[in-house]
Amino acid sequence: MAKANFFELIKGQIPTLIDFSAEWCGPCKMMKPILDQVKAAMGDQVRIIKIDVDTNPSIASSYQVQGVPTLILFKKGEIKWRQSGVVPTENLTKIIKANM
Repeated sequence: MAKANFFELIKGQIPTLIDFSAEWCGPCKMMKPILDQVKAAMGDQVRIIKIDVDTNPSIASSYQVQGVPTLILFKKGEIKWRQSGVVPTENLTKIIKANM
């Protein structure tokens, strides 16, 4: 993903959840079905983007992503929430709804 496109996406009114992950990461693989469930439940109310830290190191380093998975929720270009590790579906849904 081009850096310019990324920064345009996170500036929007719609909450944008970025999943910083890597192909080799076991916990990252656990996040995929969770993110699919969140997207299914919330539809167009949230944008979910997966960023591979190995293929997009400049974006990852600009947000000091040290470990994967790291989830960062943006709205209007601001970080509203951030956490590393696996986050359960219902917790993630509540966090996004609280930042709508």
